Amino acid sequence: MDLTSLAGSGANGGDLVKDTTTAGFMTDVIEASKTQPVLVDFWAPWCGPCKQLGPTIEKVVREAKGAVKLVKMNIDEHPAIAQQMGVQSIPAVFAFADGRPVDGFMGALPESQIKEFIARIAGPSAAEAGLEEVLASAQAAFEEGDAAGAAEIFAAVLQEDRENIAAIAGLARCLISSGELDRAQQTLALAPPDKEDDPLIAGARAALELAEQTAELGDLGELAAKLEADANDHQARFDLALALNARGDREDAVNHLVEIVRRKRDWNEEAARKQLVQFFEAWGPTDPMTIEARRKLSSVLFS
Repeated sequence: MDLTSLAGSGANGGDLVKDTTTAGFMTDVIEASKTQPVLVDFWAPWCGPCKQLGPTIEKVVREAKGAVKLVKMNIDEHPAIAQQMGVQSIPAVFAFADGRPVDGFMGALPESQIKEFIARIAGPSAAEAGLEEVLASAQAAFEEGDAAGAAEIFAAVLQEDRENIAAIAGLARCLISSGELDRAQQTLALAPPDKEDDPLIAGARAALELAEQTAELGDLGELAAKLEADANDHQARFDLALALNARGDREDAVNHLVEIVRRKRDWNEEAARKQLVQFFEAWGPTDPMTIEARRKLSSVLFS
């Protein structure tokens, strides 16, 4: 799957840089800036710093893929606008948004500073905004039960950016839900070393560990029967909680673990409480079940 087809193609690079005139300024800059930020580069052929700035700012604008447009105005041929704006030295660059100038700079800035200037004016680039939309659509598909469709989208993002943390974690969760635990482990290994503790990666890793734990559990009915025979069989209750969570019954899983804490808090070195914490990490801190489970656990711990 081509990520470009998912996020929408960027603006045509040829449309991002153009020359204008005094007569065209209203259309090319004022009106255009009402839908997209426009940079105006006032320059002249005799200006040495202009020759330095010109190629660099054009390069950065094209690399921004539609975040801004660049309009160039030769003040030797069209001096009126520069005079009206009080331009006293060139190169001078002004950023227009919503039909008015909002920022600017003078002189031949280095490429890094031009990028910072554009980022400040335009905010997230069109490509970044499109990527966020793609990732959101993948997450929505996963939450609706379409793990295969979500995995395809996450994989497409990784083809473009192999270190995208959200895509790595998302694809790993899709593979976990499909029972492909080895592939999920390989996917999580793509995370850069400095991102291994990122909440998204940590959450996916916790989900993988849960899946690996439940792979060795017995039949759900057998576990329930053991617990019915002996309500203090904490191991059976613990294993039943893991099995229930694996089948999507998170509420009952939480209730069983909280019950272990209530009956014997220090059982197996507080295994039930620690398992709940692992659930919280796998589900995420803002998940409604995490919030509810934390409330239940606190009511027992501090009663």
